[in-house]
Amino acid sequence: MAKQNMIQREIKRSKLYNKYKLKKEVLKESIKNNNSFEENLKTQKEIQSIPRNSLKCRKRNRCWKTGRSRGFYKDFGLSRHVFREMAHQCLLPGVKKSSW
Repeated sequence: MAKQNMIQREIKRSKLYNKYKLKKEVLKESIKNNNSFEENLKTQKEIQSIPRNSLKCRKRNRCWKTGRSRGFYKDFGLSRHVFREMAHQCLLPGVKKSSW
């Protein structure tokens, strides 16, 4: 189980990302459409004032059951440990243990 503060930090980052997503898109569009250098500088200052934790690249994939960030399978949203346990218990449809 991951530390609770790390899980809460990820929740906070996802909320910030959703909050500032639209604002950032609007500012980027205004930079593309503006021809004035001064206006571009002004809008870039506004983009820089957006919190860093609201960036998409700051988000980390975590297992929904344990909160583990490493060994994450994106298709299932699980870490490798939980994925293996659930596959052995036949809780994941279409997944079976391979042998050759």
